[in-house]
Amino acid sequence: MFKNLNKDLPASIVVFFVAIPLCLGIALASGAPLFSGLIAGIIGGIVVGALSGASLGVSGPAAGLAAIVLAAITDMGYENLLLAVVIGGFIQLGFGALKAGIIGYYFPSSVIKGMLTGIGIIIVLKQIPHFFGYDDDPQGDWAFFQIDGENTFSEIFNSLNNISPGATFIAIVAMAILVLWETVLTKKAKIFRLVQGPLVAVAVGILYYLFTADSSSAMSISTDHLVNVPVPDSFDSFIGQFTFPSFEMIGTVQMWVTGFTIALVASLETLLSVEAIDKLDPHKRTTPTNRELFAQGGGNILSGLIGGLPITQVIVRSSANVQSGGQTKMSAIIHGFLLLISVIVIPNILNFIPLSVLAAILFLVGYKLAKPALFKQMFLAGWKQFIPFIVTILGIVFADLLIGIGLGLTVGIVVILIKSYQNSYFLHIENQDNGNKTVKMTLAEEVTFINKGAIIKELNNLETDSILILDVTKSRYLDSDIIEILDDFKVKAAERNISIKVISERGVVENPDSYKEFFALEKKPA
Repeated sequence: MFKNLNKDLPASIVVFFVAIPLCLGIALASGAPLFSGLIAGIIGGIVVGALSGASLGVSGPAAGLAAIVLAAITDMGYENLLLAVVIGGFIQLGFGALKAGIIGYYFPSSVIKGMLTGIGIIIVLKQIPHFFGYDDDPQGDWAFFQIDGENTFSEIFNSLNNISPGATFIAIVAMAILVLWETVLTKKAKIFRLVQGPLVAVAVGILYYLFTADSSSAMSISTDHLVNVPVPDSFDSFIGQFTFPSFEMIGTVQMWVTGFTIALVASLETLLSVEAIDKLDPHKRTTPTNRELFAQGGGNILSGLIGGLPITQVIVRSSANVQSGGQTKMSAIIHGFLLLISVIVIPNILNFIPLSVLAAILFLVGYKLAKPALFKQMFLAGWKQFIPFIVTILGIVFADLLIGIGLGLTVGIVVILIKSYQNSYFLHIENQDNGNKTVKMTLAEEVTFINKGAIIKELNNLETDSILILDVTKSRYLDSDIIEILDDFKVKAAERNISIKVISERGVVENPDSYKEFFALEKKPA
């Protein structure tokens, strides 16, 4: 884990700056003490990061649980919520023991891509008001309809009528620094790859605020547009920010229903994030999902015991980690330590950071998740991919994450049933010993995303220096998910010296350059 520190450390700094406003904003949106969000972020980075097998996933408080937490605090009180978080953590350990992590493999690629794109669009829309210095809606509140009666679009129109010149100016400067750093400077010298653009943008934002703080000019930034980390007066007041759960309601049905709800939603969001971030991983590594449930359960038990919000693996921080060049889970762990050190040592400095600068950083994260080119790519992939993709996006943007995923999955299942109602599917593995170990995998006439889990398991179990014979002579339909699995496995096969031979109607082909292109050719006459 330590040999990639030159990449993991800069990535952890970016994730740290993304995490601070989200931890605080989600706590605010949940009706919980601000410090509870920071506790969850610290434990999600250090504890869950250490226990998890995810290479690039980052855990912390999740916006998807804010409504559940708010309702629980309203009905039971904050100390009783903490007990529900602890119970939820133990239930997640049970999910891991029951190997429920395999559920994550049963979401089609079009839905996962729609989820990433939908999250990207929400990030962009939600950052526009903060970019212009209008902060009525706290960071981390991703809901379309808000408690104050506004919605995502009305907040944007309100921000355009309440533009803060100073906040907007420094946001534009920060955006220029980020774009220049990524597109030009990182290619010029090594120093620009070691020192990340977001760190420079934040430093410039702090200096701008300090130089204009005493000015009555319209270009100054008001204090309510800054990060607001709790600042303890002494060590005792710092310790006093930790809250411990009450066990008075442990025997009530309401407590166990709340704990199970937290466990279920947190586990689903985690498994969805795992599937999405594994697709973004340049090395195409596969996260052990059952181990991830154990890690999340352990993190939630500890978080609940010391006053933190419930934890999940979260897409925004994880995708920021990927885009910033993170290589191993050290980036997640280091970001947790940065959160811990900052709230102890430099909370006053953190409170000089303009939210508009952090909005600029998040704006670019959202844009990278929802690039226009992806819409074209999914449209060209055909209606069977495009419709679930669009439905998922609309559901996430106008409702919430789980509703969007549910709608996209429902449409995806209908599409698959329409396509495969005439045929069954099967997976046949045959071992042969001729020098190097040879494994023959014969694919059925119809192979869909339902087969993802079994195929991934068999591919991951292949021994180093072996030969894989992939027989597709009987296959008439291979889902895009299966072709993506084969293209992803090609990277790992090269690293493990696994030779691949494809037997098709065109004969035997060794190690195709691209399975996507190869199977496109298969549809044409030989």
